[in-house]
Amino acid sequence: MWNRAVIALCLIPLLAPCTAAAQSFDRAQIRLFKTLHRLPGALARYDYLQKAMPDLAKPDRIVAMQLLSSAECELGLYNQAILGFPLKMTPPAELVLPQASQWRAASAVDVISRLAADRRIVMINEAHHDAHTRVLALELLPRLRALGFDYFAAEALVDTDPGLEKRGYPTAASGTEYLQEPVYGEIVREAIRLGFTVVPYDVEGHVSTQARDIGQAENLYREVFARDAHARLFVLAGYAHIDKAKGRLGNVLPMAAQLQALTGFDPLSIDQTQFLETGKNHSGDYQQLIGRFRPKTASVLVNRSDGKVWSASPALYDANVILPPTVTVRSFGNDRMLNGEAVKNVTDASRMTLGSLTTMDWMQRPGWLSLEGARRHVAIDSSLCRMRLPCVVEATYADEPADAIAADRYAFVRPDTASDLYLRPGHYRLTVKGLGGKTLSQQTITVTGPRTESLPTSR
Repeated sequence: MWNRAVIALCLIPLLAPCTAAAQSFDRAQIRLFKTLHRLPGALARYDYLQKAMPDLAKPDRIVAMQLLSSAECELGLYNQAILGFPLKMTPPAELVLPQASQWRAASAVDVISRLAADRRIVMINEAHHDAHTRVLALELLPRLRALGFDYFAAEALVDTDPGLEKRGYPTAASGTEYLQEPVYGEIVREAIRLGFTVVPYDVEGHVSTQARDIGQAENLYREVFARDAHARLFVLAGYAHIDKAKGRLGNVLPMAAQLQALTGFDPLSIDQTQFLETGKNHSGDYQQLIGRFRPKTASVLVNRSDGKVWSASPALYDANVILPPTVTVRSFGNDRMLNGEAVKNVTDASRMTLGSLTTMDWMQRPGWLSLEGARRHVAIDSSLCRMRLPCVVEATYADEPADAIAADRYAFVRPDTASDLYLRPGHYRLTVKGLGGKTLSQQTITVTGPRTESLPTSR
């Protein structure tokens, strides 16, 4: 579903119009890229796309849907991003889903760490509109560092921020739009804190998809292995760049295969994007896997007999990660209604299309934002916007400047709504910004202990 748009858009920084032109977009889509490129931030892009969507032709609307979901992800509207762009990848030919009688779910962090013990390169992919696919990279960083991995490469970084490692945190100038999303920022902070050498490797400019993958591999080889014969590298990439053979990118030989040819090292490639939560299809491959294995955390499937790890496409990658669902009826606030009737303990998100629930603007944020309890939830509400909606509320570490990537962020688009920020214990600068990026208010807050924090409201 939507593979042309998905593949093209997910291979580029979303708002770089010169690169967009290289990906065979039509004139209307290129105009859309250029318009969005001029807007002052994700909130303005979100507002523009919401208003423009009904008037777009169907192919342009599909492109706009992904752009909107990427903006929602950046704004902390994570479940809305999943529902707004229900990405279903084309299944491998003759796919046979595993049965629970022969396979069991196991911690992805534990299994990947074990498999990585004798590898020189580990690659994991992510879906740019689904920040849940970034959490595993954050969890793997300390485990891989303990194994001796010493380089971390991220697709979202650019090579124009030489002070990044010394500074210890990313800013808006450190990378593409994807890096603006708070979890991605936390990944970069953690990599620096753990002592990784952080490597930007993506290709800039007007290039074809094949040239981009070749350039990515050459950049990684030059910046890592050509300089350090003993290097061990952890790569966070988008989608099929981690594949070790042609297939999901058509006739393009992906970056992982290119790097393997340059180094002679077989990467451990981990896929998280083949089976994604969409919230709308109760019979899809993802929902079948969830129904059979019921993972509570990021999981891989291990054979009960021989201990092998399941891959839907073993020629392309070594394992599939199955993430637990986050979009449920319980995501929609306290009004759990289906076809006018109250429901309890409903977790099948596909049923949400059958009845009238509360609006998506009232959706609760996903529980994975707590990062296994490392972050506390801080209650906020739309009164902070001072009647200027939409607005975005973001928390920045108090010892970092205003242009640092926020620790967390949430956009209010309707009045009389409430939500939470998820923050580690510490001191923060809480800033509320309007549609044009103007600061509406600012305060300092301190997050302590495990209890829920509440902020004073602005009336």
